Amino acid sequence: MPTICIFFGIFIKMYCDDHFPPHFHAEYNGNEVQIAIETGKIIKGNLAPRAIRLIEEWRKLHVKELLDNWERAKMLQLPEKIAPLE
Repeated sequence: MPTICIFFGIFIKMYCDDHFPPHFHAEYNGNEVQIAIETGKIIKGNLAPRAIRLIEEWRKLHVKELLDNWERAKMLQLPEKIAPLE
């Protein structure tokens, strides 16, 4: 699964040809969540509240890029890198 961004020890990844709804995976400290791109809702998993806040801040800044990457992944193309949260 390609890593599209890393910030503060959080790895953001996206699978090619993944299930709906459009989402990304975030890994931190050995745990993983799946987060809906458009709403920020946690689909599956659990992370520390601080990590979730950082991921949500990042997601809000990059919704369009995430949706573009989702479309690439659905066509079995590698997603592009996205700038980290600073």
